[in-house]
Amino acid sequence: MADFGFLEMQQMQAELQEKYKDKWEPLCPQIGRNQLLWLVAEVGEVIDIIKKEGDAKITDDPDVRAHFVEEMADVLMYYNDVMLCYDISVDELSEVYRAKHHKNMSRWA
Repeated sequence: MADFGFLEMQQMQAELQEKYKDKWEPLCPQIGRNQLLWLVAEVGEVIDIIKKEGDAKITDDPDVRAHFVEEMADVLMYYNDVMLCYDISVDELSEVYRAKHHKNMSRWA
């Protein structure tokens, strides 16, 4: 499980989208905006847990932690949907992410 990454997440999201293609909107750039809004809503749910439960409960209470991690997974699911909507490959994300990391590492040097 240590190798769990964006490629597997995107494959899982594509599988989910295929399963519910008759019920859900197709993933395309026009739907990407909606997926971003849902992503923001999920981030809000993560923030609510932090505000209502506090940091200690997230790290120490198994039930609160499970809820927190589940909401974080929802954020990643919508993030991956947005990537699929705009046809952003894992390779493209990786390249840009690494370049951004390098830029950030030297930003305040």
